[in-house]
Amino acid sequence: MTRQTSTATINSLRLIVMSLGELTLACRIESVYKVVSHSQVHSSGLGYTGVTHIDDHAVVVIDLHHKLFNIPTANKHGYFVILKPQVGDLLAIPVTTSPNLMDIQRDHIRILPESYRQSDTLAIASHVAVVPHGEDTLTLFVIDENTLI
Repeated sequence: MTRQTSTATINSLRLIVMSLGELTLACRIESVYKVVSHSQVHSSGLGYTGVTHIDDHAVVVIDLHHKLFNIPTANKHGYFVILKPQVGDLLAIPVTTSPNLMDIQRDHIRILPESYRQSDTLAIASHVAVVPHGEDTLTLFVIDENTLI
């Protein structure tokens, strides 16, 4: 039983999955610091970043809805997915619905072509996965937390 579990873990990647408008974004579980309830964001409102306080940290909030679609997030409720990039400050992504944990088979995940990343607003994504979802499929864009700012 343990051998099957470890093989399944090796062949899959654990992702936190969140909805953002019509997009479904994901981030590697290893890059997630925690998921918390939405709290007050301090910002000038002119850009897509702000700051909030989580535990003993000042956390940079990145409104991806504003960054990707040029429409600020109006909802002040929901959650923050707090990410810990390899270098720099903690980052918070506001989402309106609770994120989900999914195990995605590695053979469903592909690297996004560099030309696509350079020419599209989704330059924040490094990989894409197309996974079965009921009778349909679900396309997940895997965020590269080191390119969010």
